[in-house]
Amino acid sequence: MRIGKDLVAAAATPVVLGILAEQESYGYAILQKVTELSGGELEWSDGMLYPLLHRLERAGHVESEWRTSASGRPRKHYRLSAQGAAMLAEQHRQWTVVGDVLDKLWSAPGPGPSGVAPAGA
Repeated sequence: MRIGKDLVAAAATPVVLGILAEQESYGYAILQKVTELSGGELEWSDGMLYPLLHRLERAGHVESEWRTSASGRPRKHYRLSAQGAAMLAEQHRQWTVVGDVLDKLWSAPGPGPSGVAPAGA
């Protein structure tokens, strides 16, 4: 299944903030976590993640710090700021409303998300 670009873009901020709410992380690990959490359905690229991280950092939602990895390579670690935690809470409320609306629509009698009415409807 291919998830549409607009939906991926809309969900990117709460997904990254949610991952960083669990623990601080760095770019490659965030990409791996997204793939893991989605069961492989979402595969983000560096070109998508790093601009988002930079925007979140400029907005004060995340903070970063350069560290040296075990291999000796520099690695930028990101963590959620207090402002980012508030943003995540707001995003959670908004996405819950959207999810509830879709659940109600798709569980109601009628054609449903496939556009095909169930037998006997």
